Amino acid sequence: MSDTERESMEFDVVIVGAGPAGLAAAIRLKQLNPELSVVVLEKGAEVGAHILSGAVVDPIGIDRLLPGWRDEADHPFRTAVTADHFLILGPAGSIRLPNFLMPPLMNNHGNYIVSLGNVCRWLAGHAEALGVEIYPGFAATEVLYNDEGAVIGVATGDMGIERDGSRGPNYAPGMELLGKYVLIGEGVRGSLAKQLIEKFGLSDGREPQKFGIGLKELWQVKPENHKPGLVQHSFGWPLGSATGGGSFLYHLEDNQVAVGFVVHLNYKNPYLSPFEEFQRFKTHPAIRGTFEGAKRIGYGARAITEGGWQSVPKLSFPGGVLMGCSAGLVNVPRIKGSHNAVLSGMLAAEHVAEAIAGGRANDELTAYEAAWRATDIGKDLKTVRNVKPLWSRFGTLLGIGLGGLDMWLNTLFGASPFGTLKHGKTDAASLEPAARHKKIDYPKPDGVLTFDRLSSVFLSNTNHEENEPVHLIVGDMELQTRSEHDVFAGPSTRYCPAGVYEWVDKDGNAAADPAARDVRFVINAQNCVHCKTCDIKDPNQNINWVPPQGGEGPVYQNM
Repeated sequence: MSDTERESMEFDVVIVGAGPAGLAAAIRLKQLNPELSVVVLEKGAEVGAHILSGAVVDPIGIDRLLPGWRDEADHPFRTAVTADHFLILGPAGSIRLPNFLMPPLMNNHGNYIVSLGNVCRWLAGHAEALGVEIYPGFAATEVLYNDEGAVIGVATGDMGIERDGSRGPNYAPGMELLGKYVLIGEGVRGSLAKQLIEKFGLSDGREPQKFGIGLKELWQVKPENHKPGLVQHSFGWPLGSATGGGSFLYHLEDNQVAVGFVVHLNYKNPYLSPFEEFQRFKTHPAIRGTFEGAKRIGYGARAITEGGWQSVPKLSFPGGVLMGCSAGLVNVPRIKGSHNAVLSGMLAAEHVAEAIAGGRANDELTAYEAAWRATDIGKDLKTVRNVKPLWSRFGTLLGIGLGGLDMWLNTLFGASPFGTLKHGKTDAASLEPAARHKKIDYPKPDGVLTFDRLSSVFLSNTNHEENEPVHLIVGDMELQTRSEHDVFAGPSTRYCPAGVYEWVDKDGNAAADPAARDVRFVINAQNCVHCKTCDIKDPNQNINWVPPQGGEGPVYQNM
């Protein structure tokens, strides 16, 4: 805690994160009781700056939150899905799976291809019109508790702290924002959510949360290669059968195509680079034609929760709740989470509004935790609960086949012969020593279709002050050398999609090799795009991601 006295502000409800969950909660609170004072804190420089998603959006949540949205002239849902393709990729060819094999929930007709950042900007306008206060550029860095141990608010980080911890000329202390209830919608692996899950044992009795890393580029393609409304998913090459993941190709309006690649973070080989696998994917004969004569205009990356039904932590704690991706509500086979984020924000708001109307404050909203599994969120997640563990156990082809069968059985009969499968290890524990694996020789980028990480990060518009404290905290640097480098061959240099981490020798040469000695760990924190992969995948859980100064990080446009 800061030793400086901080200004405090009191609200009925404090919401952390201006994503779909946080904004939906804010809007719903004001719909239920316009007199409630509601504040939303957002660490990005603007609403939507840190939002990254595919995104094909199921409008079920938006339809309930704002029933008349289709009549609005400025809504962002411009491109309805018109075609839905599923491909299996081999090294040289592809097979399209017939749509009738797919369970109904995998059908994207009725959904929209959209920039989720722009959806959040639009939702923020609705929230502000209802009287919600939104503070972008303010990173919540600390949870505040009362004497009974209940959450009573959050504090934002101090600004203007120098690298050595001293106060610079532009120093400004953080603020305390106090509320009757605090709603956490920070997204995947949020720093406050992580603290609250640990403090209150919210994951006790649940399966470990599982994650993927999603990488995305936005391209302006030639008109003849543009097919508005086409949604294309693939799995297989370039990933081996033992590594889960797949791709998406979404054709938006204005000759724009969003292309992305997801790698499940339970992979074993420390030499694997999700970024390089993504670049290889674009060279496949079934894919590369889309990008002939095209221009890449955006890049970003973020982690995705993949544990689903069996990994969702307890969602209520004394004084607040978890929502959206902080709660792990992504449907993995659908590659969708924003619909459940909106629904969870609305559900949280309804329980909060009822509690406040009853004169309650800072207690536990147990009814919210008890309710969600019986809602559309629970039904969505329960149907697909075995897809991820089957994929992880049996590999891509057999695992996906069994997962498809399981989804059909759950859809038709509401039950599965598998019951509810367990996930087992954490993603960090899944990584194996380098000695068990061969190095992967990735091709050099051509600068036309494939690129390096630094030129990619440039397109994310990310920025951090060079003289501020590093926000990627290594707990034990000696352990990092002894294990992450000497045993695992420096996987941080490969799993990070932004080139934040380097192992270098005394001459400054790259040295992510167990044979290298006299090495040091370099952290280029300025490059960070806030994906949280390091916090998830470090084999020793020795890297802790904490928020930098408010307003820093990527500034995604149309992503």
